[in-house]
Amino acid sequence: MSNTTPPPDLPPAAPPEPTARPRTSRTNAIIIGAAAAVIAAVVATGIVVVQSTDDDSKPAAAQPSLYGSGGTVDAAEESEPESEPTYAALTPADFTMDLRTTKRQCFGSAGCNVTVEPTLSYVGAFNGIDPDVVYEITYEIRGDESGPVIETAELSNETSLNYSQSLISTASSSKKVSVKITDVVIQGG
Repeated sequence: MSNTTPPPDLPPAAPPEPTARPRTSRTNAIIIGAAAAVIAAVVATGIVVVQSTDDDSKPAAAQPSLYGSGGTVDAAEESEPESEPTYAALTPADFTMDLRTTKRQCFGSAGCNVTVEPTLSYVGAFNGIDPDVVYEITYEIRGDESGPVIETAELSNETSLNYSQSLISTASSSKKVSVKITDVVIQGG
């Protein structure tokens, strides 16, 4: 005969214990997301505070609108582009000129040979000389035996005077030599 006894009952299998990993991953994700949201809120608040502090000096009407129709801006607040300075035309009255004697050779009663050079001073309005322009300054030296001597000097970079020394002959050693500026023009103008 065959043994038909049923096998003994085994206790039911215990359900597997849930692992804590999935729950930990979700918890970490929630914590990281919340921290990121808090950091973003702090940064945004800081930006708003800084902008409102910088803009306190401006009237509220001058603030541009985020929706397109901007506010009004006072004419005093508009920054005008810096314009190039303008210079008036210079005249002989804007300068004084003297002569500096660099060499004198006298021949008794026959007179003297005198070498002179101009010294120029500007007496016009402050900042009246254009530094980017070359001015031709024509002057007349008086006291030469044969008549006035006309010379031209060039003034550039506001202070650089380019000239040639002039050799004149006087009738005597007591003869005074003088100079007068006759014209001031812009070179090439």
